[in-house]
Amino acid sequence: MENRKLKPRNYNHEMNDSDNLASEKYAYSFDFDVMHPYMIRSFGPFFRKGSLLELGSYTGQFTRRFMDYFDDVTCVEASDLAIEKAKRLLGNKVKFIHSLFETAALPERYDNIVLSHVLEHIDSPVNVLKRVNDEWLAEGGRFFLVCPNANAPSRQIAVKMGLISHNVAVTAAEAEHGHRRTYTLDTLERDAVEAGLTVVHRSGIFFKALANFQWDRLLQTDIISREYLDGCYKLGQQYPDLCSSIFLMCERGKQ
Repeated sequence: MENRKLKPRNYNHEMNDSDNLASEKYAYSFDFDVMHPYMIRSFGPFFRKGSLLELGSYTGQFTRRFMDYFDDVTCVEASDLAIEKAKRLLGNKVKFIHSLFETAALPERYDNIVLSHVLEHIDSPVNVLKRVNDEWLAEGGRFFLVCPNANAPSRQIAVKMGLISHNVAVTAAEAEHGHRRTYTLDTLERDAVEAGLTVVHRSGIFFKALANFQWDRLLQTDIISREYLDGCYKLGQQYPDLCSSIFLMCERGKQ
């Protein structure tokens, strides 16, 4: 999909869930209530004191979790509608910059930068990662990069069911929400290294054999316990290629 001529982007449209794509929404309760806490748990040991930059804040649900760790939080978001919703949620405690990553002019470098479930949406991912390395990440800073995993068991099952053509395919619903590609651990690290970043740590977040909509239904019952969720998180660290999301922690490389 990366080589085809791309139509102009409408970032407000991409963030919305339309009725005809109800089975493949942009955001699920599973994302907010399960994945976000486990992402923070994965990031926590690597946090550096100081500032945090979130690239792609959506409507602020993930941003809110960083406020327990950082007093200085800045978000860059392409959708003005998403920023409006995030401001209603977070108030004036976060600095928002309405811009594309490709054209953003940021006032400083940051000690921590988070790019979570966003890189797969970007037309030129290596160029944006290069800006992280060359312009935005402070000396000694940490970059937290997370993407959905093409090899998640839930996705592989969908391939075997004939719902998706192959693991790294971009489905029609994903394309509607702005996905340009689907990453695996090796292709994600390839792009990070090509941009000049140094990959310090690689892992997966949450072993996942069910689709998001199935998880949303289960989470409304008492079938899934906290212990089971913790087990899926720990198993994901043992089998990163079978996780819902893949995670790289990077530092600045040589420039």
